[in-house]
Amino acid sequence: MVSQHQSKDSGCKKNGGKELGMVTLQEKSSKKMKFASSSAETEPTSTTTISDDSKSGRGMSTMPRVVKRKLQKLRPIVEVPLVHMKWAQIPKDIKEQIWEAVDIAFVVGQGGKNSVLASAAKKWKDFKSTLTRHYILPYTNDRERLSQPPETYKFIEKAQWDAFVASRLSKDFESVHSQHAQIREKLEYNHRLSRKGYAGLEDQLEETMPGVEIDRSTLWKRARQDKHGNIPDPKVAEKAKLIYAKGKQEAPYPQEAIDEVRNEWAEFVCLHME
Repeated sequence: MVSQHQSKDSGCKKNGGKELGMVTLQEKSSKKMKFASSSAETEPTSTTTISDDSKSGRGMSTMPRVVKRKLQKLRPIVEVPLVHMKWAQIPKDIKEQIWEAVDIAFVVGQGGKNSVLASAAKKWKDFKSTLTRHYILPYTNDRERLSQPPETYKFIEKAQWDAFVASRLSKDFESVHSQHAQIREKLEYNHRLSRKGYAGLEDQLEETMPGVEIDRSTLWKRARQDKHGNIPDPKVAEKAKLIYAKGKQEAPYPQEAIDEVRNEWAEFVCLHME
């Protein structure tokens, strides 16, 4: 749930019986970060409150309350190297810069730092996977194409790009990539989400089905439908019918549906930790 207010004053808004506390905006002049800005000073123009809806069981339910500082023409720049194989290898000072950049733009609830860095880690992995799948592997025989960063991502330094390409064309990576492809082929209930993932599907459904609660059983079913709303595989269709029916009868979610979605998420994450 997101509500916008064109005011700097603190207040509250009731939503579904819950009060969403608004935080008074304050500038954090003590932060030392690198910014790209066309004006000397930037003033907050509005706030956005994101509430914790524990009933839905969706993404924000495990996140602390967040209030967005909407700043004009203010863009923190944090450069995260691509060449590290794991997020744990990223230097601590870079992770601290990421947290500071978010902390400047948002008022994050207690314990939010770990959640922010966990989200950053996932986006970093997803970005590397996107580069690998769309800009490297299709052009393994076109070294000239791989000699420069993609036009879309000009901000990547050439040295970083060259090192990343070399790592993706190595024998070790080829072996890991092949193993993950074999795992994917053996999945019993394949989804059709591609790179969009469950998070992208949830965002899409919230836009096309405003006001409708999107539970886990709905996500599981929609993830396996084609563009016409059908599930081509009879075995998957029968499983989806069972999960969806139980999801509507039991409160809040049937354990089977929860386990199925958890397993699918685990498989999805495993495939993209390349």
